Amino acid sequence: MTRVFSGIQPTGHLTLGNYLGAMRRWAEVDQHRADSLFCVVDLHALTMDHDPARVRRLSRQTTTLLLAAGLDPEVCTVFLQSHVDEHTRLSYLLECVATDGEMRRMIQYKEKAAKERDRGGSVRLSLLTYPVLMAADILAYGTDEVPVGEDQLQHVELARDVAARFNQRYGHTFVVPRTTLPQVAARVMNLQDPTRKMGKSDDSGAGVVYLLDEPDVVRKKVLRAVTDSGREVVYDRAERPGVANLLDILAACTGGNPESLADVYDSYGSLKKDTAEAVVEVLRPVQARHRELCADPVYVEGVLRDGAEKARALARPTVDTAYRAIGLLPPVAEPSLSAAR
Repeated sequence: MTRVFSGIQPTGHLTLGNYLGAMRRWAEVDQHRADSLFCVVDLHALTMDHDPARVRRLSRQTTTLLLAAGLDPEVCTVFLQSHVDEHTRLSYLLECVATDGEMRRMIQYKEKAAKERDRGGSVRLSLLTYPVLMAADILAYGTDEVPVGEDQLQHVELARDVAARFNQRYGHTFVVPRTTLPQVAARVMNLQDPTRKMGKSDDSGAGVVYLLDEPDVVRKKVLRAVTDSGREVVYDRAERPGVANLLDILAACTGGNPESLADVYDSYGSLKKDTAEAVVEVLRPVQARHRELCADPVYVEGVLRDGAEKARALARPTVDTAYRAIGLLPPVAEPSLSAAR
C-alpha cells in the first residue's frame, strides 16, 4: 500500500490556505487511499525565536484542527514530531550526507534568514539545517508520496536527493519519495497582497482568513480583498492576481473551475460576496468539530499517544538500518539472566 507522509508546523494559527492547500485533501483523499501519517512538526517551530508556552498551545490547537478537518485516527496516524525520537536520530545521519551548499540554496532559508537579520536578530543554525530534519521526517517512514503546497517542493526535492545519495553510498535504505499537489488552490494568496501566500505567520491578519475566524470576520476580510485595475472579471494570475486569487478560493470551496467561474461574474462585488459565503460554509463544520474536540482534551491526548506509538514502530526499523548502513555499531544488548547463570 502506498505510504503518505505530510507535516505542518505549529508556528501560527492555521489558515484557509493550510486547509484548501493541504488539510482538506489529507482528510478527503489521502488518508483513505494510502497508509497515511500526518505530523505536527513542532521541532521545526524552534528554528526561530519563539515563546515555549505558545509553541505548546499551538501544537495542541494544530492537532485539534487536523482532527476537526476530518483526519480519522482509526484510519491514519496523527502525532507530534517531538514524541518520536527517530526523527532526530535520522536527521544527524542525513546531515552527514547533505551539503552546506544545498542548505544555503533553500529559498525559505534565504527569506527567513534575511528577515531575521533585518530585525537585528541572529540566525539559528537549526534554520539552516531544518530541511535535513524535514527529509528525516519523510524518509524515516518509507514514504512514497508527500502531499505539500508549492512552497515546499524544494524541500521534498532535497529529501529525494539525499535519499538517492545515501542509497548509492551505503546501500539501498530509503524509498525515494515523490510529491503530489492538489489540482486547485495549491497556493492560496494573501487577500491584501495577492503576490504573497496566505501564511499563518503573517504579521498582519487583515489578508489572512484563519480557520477559527468568526463568520462575520471572514466576510469582512474577503469583502475587503484587494482586486485589480479594470472591472472585467478575468482569470489571469499574472495580470490580475487579486481576482485570480478570489476565483481560486471560490473554485476550491465549491468544486468549480476558476476559469469557468470567471465567466459567471460581471463585477468584483458579486464575486467577493459569493466567495465570502463559500468560505464561511466550508469552515462551518470544521469550527463545530473543533469546539467538540476542545471539550474532550483526553481524547486528543489519546490520539497523540497512540499515534506516536504507531509512528515509532514504523520508523525504528528504517532508522536502525540506516545506522548500520552508514557504519555505526548497534548497541550491545544486556546479557540475559539465563546466560549470566
